Amino acid sequence: MAERVGPLRPVTPPFVVAQPQGVSVRTRLKGLTSRDEEVLRRVGAHLGSLAGRDLAIRCADGLRHTAQRWTERKRNLTGQSSSRWAGAITKATHDQWALSLRSQAAHLTGLDAAIDTIGRRLALPVGEKGSKRAPGGYRSRSEWFHKSRRLALLKQRREKVAADFAAGRVHVVRGGRALARTRHHLREADLTAERWRKRWQAARWFLAADGESGKRYGNETLRITPDGQASLKLPAPLTDLANAPHGRYVLAAKISFAHRGGEWADRVAADRAVAYRLHLDTDRGRWYVDASWQRPPVQILPLEAARAGGMVAVDTNADHLAAWRLDVHGNPVGAPVRFDYDLSGTSQHRDAQLRHALTRLLHYTRRTGAKAIAVEDLDFAEAKTRERHGRNRRFRQVISGIPTSRLKARLVSMAAEHDLAVVAVDAAYTSVWGAQHWQRPTSTPTRETTRHEAASLVIGRRALGHGARRRTAPPPHHRSDGAGHRTAQAERRVPGREGTRPTRKAARMRSAQPPGV
Repeated sequence: MAERVGPLRPVTPPFVVAQPQGVSVRTRLKGLTSRDEEVLRRVGAHLGSLAGRDLAIRCADGLRHTAQRWTERKRNLTGQSSSRWAGAITKATHDQWALSLRSQAAHLTGLDAAIDTIGRRLALPVGEKGSKRAPGGYRSRSEWFHKSRRLALLKQRREKVAADFAAGRVHVVRGGRALARTRHHLREADLTAERWRKRWQAARWFLAADGESGKRYGNETLRITPDGQASLKLPAPLTDLANAPHGRYVLAAKISFAHRGGEWADRVAADRAVAYRLHLDTDRGRWYVDASWQRPPVQILPLEAARAGGMVAVDTNADHLAAWRLDVHGNPVGAPVRFDYDLSGTSQHRDAQLRHALTRLLHYTRRTGAKAIAVEDLDFAEAKTRERHGRNRRFRQVISGIPTSRLKARLVSMAAEHDLAVVAVDAAYTSVWGAQHWQRPTSTPTRETTRHEAASLVIGRRALGHGARRRTAPPPHHRSDGAGHRTAQAERRVPGREGTRPTRKAARMRSAQPPGV
């Protein structure tokens, strides 16, 4: 392997990822009558129109929005709905505006990275080769010319986005911009105009209510009793549809949560806050309800306690998870394990594949007796830009296909239910040092260790506090230092313990005289 030129990037210490504090479960509304569905459609459409108008007002205010303005918005909505519906709409509107503003900031970061990369490559001579750390010049004058035009376009785009961000002006599409664009590509999406219209209308409905602790069953607007009876508070213009006192409508469906049902029932019985959201799957014609609540903060497991039973180290890839069990000393135990998944197809299929792979990983970890899982703290935000790797489109597609943030979030949430800790480590040089120090020593005549499996060993050793290199064999006696210090492994606080050993280019010189001679 070629020797790395230049200093190594500092490696941040590992840390235990905090457990999620929110819970969300979903179940289907079965047994709804045609009257129930008609009421839900009318309530969702009415509240959706109010939410659309409120969002337009909030976006127009931008950064000039104040608490007094928020109160005015809520007061204007209360007369057309109710006080609690108005509070849920205004809060959802503000959250949507804040999310769009954060997305603008991320977009600006991506534009700056692309502009910087193109500018540096345009400054290089045409045809100059690049390195692993930075791409070289463009291959031809034609490509140089097209990239110069793209640079001017990106600069114009950045000026516009920067002006919007400075003014707090965001561009939001209720129902989703992707679905709005699908209207012009119905044939490619295999949709008819009628099916698209139904999906668009359902996406713009508003049927969500925040919970309130101390209120009956934890929610006054959308209420579900412990025996599964669901009812909702009708907006003021639709109170004529009520079939229960105080302007409420009781659904015929009986609701039960199979997942976390006991935890939900305990909260409802104690009148603790539970938020609900109703939505319609237009393709299947099914109604669903999501229940969510917050958990009290849990003390994070100390890192030394997570290391006590060894770890299962995982290397994340575009199509599989490469896992290996390590003991407390950083030695691999048994054979590596591979958990495949296919991230092609619809979002539901990709999500199911990811959950299935993580479920198998968690069951494997429980069988090994380990108490923690070590993963890389990956972030490919800058690496996903089209300008970073030049024409290497295949490599960009591989990086974009790795579900970094989604996998980490799901792993932390699912591991908490199995009483397993997740330790995040720096991803620097894991693949390089894994291939250099572990790929050949762990290979057998019948099975060759892959580069990803070797990288998982470096990830696990880093999480356990050891260096990337494996322990070297002791030198024979009467050579160099005898059986001395070279047999010992470097301590955790030794600088550069994970670095590559310098190449020995010549025999050791012993011309210096010992002191006292």
